[in-house]
Amino acid sequence: MSALLTWGLGSGGTPAAAAVACPSGVESDFNGDGVRDTAIADPEATVDGVAKAGAVHVVYGGGKGSTTVSQAPDNIPGAPETGDRYGFSLAVYDADLDGCSDLVVGTPYEDLGTAADAGLVQVVYGATAGLGTGKAVKEFLQGTDKPLAGAAEAGDWVGYAVEAGKTSAGTPFLLIGSPGESIGTVEDAGAFFYVSGTAQTVAGISQDTETAGAVPGVAEQDDRFGASIAATPTHFAVGSPGEALGTTVFAGGVGYFSHALTSGSPKPLGGLGQDQADDLVNGAEEVGDQFGAALAMVPYRASGATSTTESLLVVGVPGEDLKTTVDAGAVQVFRLTASGTFSQLAWIDQNTDNVEEAAEAGDLFGKRLTAVNTSPNATSTAATTKVAVGVPGEEASEEYTDEGGVQIVPLVGAPGASDQWIGPGNGIPGTPASRMLAGLSLAASPSLLYVGVPYGPAGGHAVHGFPWSVTSGGAPTQTIKPGENGIPATDVAFGAAVR
Repeated sequence: MSALLTWGLGSGGTPAAAAVACPSGVESDFNGDGVRDTAIADPEATVDGVAKAGAVHVVYGGGKGSTTVSQAPDNIPGAPETGDRYGFSLAVYDADLDGCSDLVVGTPYEDLGTAADAGLVQVVYGATAGLGTGKAVKEFLQGTDKPLAGAAEAGDWVGYAVEAGKTSAGTPFLLIGSPGESIGTVEDAGAFFYVSGTAQTVAGISQDTETAGAVPGVAEQDDRFGASIAATPTHFAVGSPGEALGTTVFAGGVGYFSHALTSGSPKPLGGLGQDQADDLVNGAEEVGDQFGAALAMVPYRASGATSTTESLLVVGVPGEDLKTTVDAGAVQVFRLTASGTFSQLAWIDQNTDNVEEAAEAGDLFGKRLTAVNTSPNATSTAATTKVAVGVPGEEASEEYTDEGGVQIVPLVGAPGASDQWIGPGNGIPGTPASRMLAGLSLAASPSLLYVGVPYGPAGGHAVHGFPWSVTSGGAPTQTIKPGENGIPATDVAFGAAVR
């Protein structure tokens, strides 16, 4: 077994430098040196000769090298297996409040015993000597005497979606989606797990769970509740893109919650779907809309408010048909109050007034989302609150089929007032090509929008960091590629997930 968890060599050829102590308050700082680090997954990577076992590459900020995390080394539980896709989903938070960030790795296609694709999640702890050099890895999986309730079953997909952070009270939380979970005899109804505090207390929630409030919806076949998750310090939301609304299958729905716990479970606040009245939620439920296939959330402070207790929830509807334009896609923006009421602020598609580009069949606008509030403790504005919308099917019928792209849109004010467009050869470096699917991998930091390009010509695989203020077609200010900063030169889908 090769030790794949190794120090990469960056500029100067030195490993990630150890700090005296982990300083708290620095986002995504695995080694405690006060500089942001970047985690980049290649879930289809070959590890020790095993195809699609998956690996995660961590690039330390400040030119301090890199490390690769997989299930090959002794300090990471498990072993590389065909099709595990280690790193399919990623999240970052400070699980133990020691000041060093910790990496959450979702592996939804992990086999547990005879249960194929049961899935699991690992928390790899940060330390001053580097990620994975301190506390033992914590695993979250189902089974007898395991942290997550229920039995490991084929196709549960535990870890398909993960999200993490701190509540407004400073309590660490981890959310784990299991969209393939069967609820009784109902297949693929879905569920999620809420992991709270440094004690990592776990609550399992499905649409049939009885809590202090009613969880939106009812567990039904193929709901896939838990396929998408987003959170702020005050709220979190869980998507069920397969939700049937009446006889309309895969219309989709979203439940939203408070981090306030009752008997260890978070409080349900409400649900969203396109079957609600138009003055509440625009659009009509249609087969295959997949409302909630992607979610993003940011803290929101209204004008005149003295604290930030609200959230903006962005819901992707990638299967939305715009009149006769099939699967063009759309995005809807909602304001959530502290008490749990909601109002819709915007409907965004590529036919919206002054929005760049134009809606085309198969664009899948809203297939992926990431959002930012660069000033969460100030009144929210169009300049500080933005969403990046992935459009991986862009150019579906033109020269480069599914080359993709990313639309950057303000969350406050008119969507087309200051939106920007970047795509392959138009801001995203490299030559445009078919099936690049740009926009299928997005992540946000306070300063940069990260766009992963894991598909298309191998030489173009990379992660690019763009300032949130980038103009249409503007260049990235940071690029991370295989073969640089100590990252292995060979890859399969480098940048499929980024944090």
